[in-house]
Amino acid sequence: MEINMGKRTDVAIIGTGPAGISAAITAAVRNKSVLLLGSADASDKVSKAHSIRNYPGLPDISGSELAKSFLDHLEKMNIPVTDKKVTMIYAMGEYYSLQIDQEFIEASTVILATGVSFGRPFPGEDENLGRGVSYCATCDAALYRGKEAVVVGYAPKEEADVRFLAEIADRVIYIPVYKKADADAMPQDLFPDHSNIEVRRCRPQAISKRESRMVLTADCGEIETDGIFLLRESVSPGKLVPGLELDGNHVKVDRSMATNLPGLFAAGDITGTPYQYIKAAGEGNVAALSAVSYIDGLAART
Repeated sequence: MEINMGKRTDVAIIGTGPAGISAAITAAVRNKSVLLLGSADASDKVSKAHSIRNYPGLPDISGSELAKSFLDHLEKMNIPVTDKKVTMIYAMGEYYSLQIDQEFIEASTVILATGVSFGRPFPGEDENLGRGVSYCATCDAALYRGKEAVVVGYAPKEEADVRFLAEIADRVIYIPVYKKADADAMPQDLFPDHSNIEVRRCRPQAISKRESRMVLTADCGEIETDGIFLLRESVSPGKLVPGLELDGNHVKVDRSMATNLPGLFAAGDITGTPYQYIKAAGEGNVAALSAVSYIDGLAART
């Protein structure tokens, strides 16, 4: 789905697991405009489950069947999924600005439902974020014109960003940390039309800075470069939203699923245990109702 850049969305929902899909359905039922961002195939955690037996009304259903039911429900309600990654969210007062690739969209409210798959940061990652470390190749590629960069990719879809970066940078080293048969057999064949991309199979361990250059330490040795891109499936909430209050590795919310930032809500695994589909769906419903109430309150004040 293409994003309408000229119109502010009522509710932007990040994540297409049970929490995000539940929130989207509830917000749409309440006649709010919805932008649902995430995987068009729904959550891997759901679709790969062998058997689910605690979802009311569905005593024994496979994960793939439940995921299909989720997507069928969205289709019947004309709620499209935008398969793009949000790299930053900024609180702008009475609305939020979401950075998606090189574009920004506005939303009156935001619901975080990204799960907890963002991974633990590497030593040196946080200290160098914005100083040689980036989470968005399409956003910051222009900074590396005529330079070198290392890209660590956590999913095959990141290969498109590697190609884009290689059109600008002189040299790109790509480290795929996912399983892929053709990458294991003949890794250089991933990019036959880009002689300036080198694919290496190794495991990153730490990030540091040496004078003006970045250094990625991996089990295959040190790689010195101008910049390092870490393209994970999702960004940890503390880095995604400046000023967001956390509770350990989770987002801190109240019973209305509200965070410490007005108009920003969270639901599902991102808010903490138990990591259950039914709990996530329920929280998504509550978060959407709270977002609707918040939007109605904004309208009443104007």
